[in-house]
Amino acid sequence: MNALPAEYIRQLARAALAEDVGAGDITTNAAVPADMSAQAAMVAREPCVVAGLPLVVAVFGECDPRLRVEPLVADGARVTPATTVCRLTGLARGILIGERTALNFLQRLSGVATLTAEFVAAVVGTRAVILDTRKTTPTLRRLEKYAVAVGGGVNHRLGLYDAMMVKDNHRAILARLGPAALAEAVARVRRDHPRAPVIIEADSLSDVEAALAAGADQILLDNMACDEMREAVALVAGRARTEASGGVRLDNVAEIAATGVDYISVGALTHSPRAIDFSLEIAMGAE
Repeated sequence: MNALPAEYIRQLARAALAEDVGAGDITTNAAVPADMSAQAAMVAREPCVVAGLPLVVAVFGECDPRLRVEPLVADGARVTPATTVCRLTGLARGILIGERTALNFLQRLSGVATLTAEFVAAVVGTRAVILDTRKTTPTLRRLEKYAVAVGGGVNHRLGLYDAMMVKDNHRAILARLGPAALAEAVARVRRDHPRAPVIIEADSLSDVEAALAAGADQILLDNMACDEMREAVALVAGRARTEASGGVRLDNVAEIAATGVDYISVGALTHSPRAIDFSLEIAMGAE
């Protein structure tokens, strides 16, 4: 995924601040003089792949356009504990008001990027590419898929509109419509959405054969054991791309990749990343 558009970033920052600040930060406004200056540093407290700094810049810019926000690394940088990733200088109120919102974006997105990088590293030496899924936080899919790309993963379809993916429930309905229904559905997509890839889920080798017969571009091997997956890859024999999905973990992804699949989709990248520990450390007195 390409860099996030500036207006999209601004909209996210404004929405997040509206949720947090509401009518005003009653604590900061009562405790901190309006003209007091400060410096602050955003510091990584553990190793990670950094993602989300454009959101940090936007958040503090919305809090106080006069703040100087200086990222010291770029998204995608691998940092060690105690690394300062961003410096801030300006009025203390703006720094304090934006602190939690900026950290939330940075911690969440760096968590996604770091977990993705771990999965990518685990399959080095194989042909497998790590994909994300649609298992994202509602309204934040584009943002989380950006973080996957920062971590070295590849984005799967963005939504229901940019690829045909026939899942188990679709197949259950198509089975009631007759043996030709799957191929007919594929033909309709080819006609109406000629640029959309056709992906068909398969739970068994017979499902793989049906997907091939229907003209799938990509066959999703769902929750298959590695031995069966290896048979499926041999059966496909390059006539379609193969994707492993279901139950993928860091402790088994290398074994899955060794079956020869082209892609491995990992829902955990966006539904279960652990937030990376960052802190904002403030010091009084601006330069």
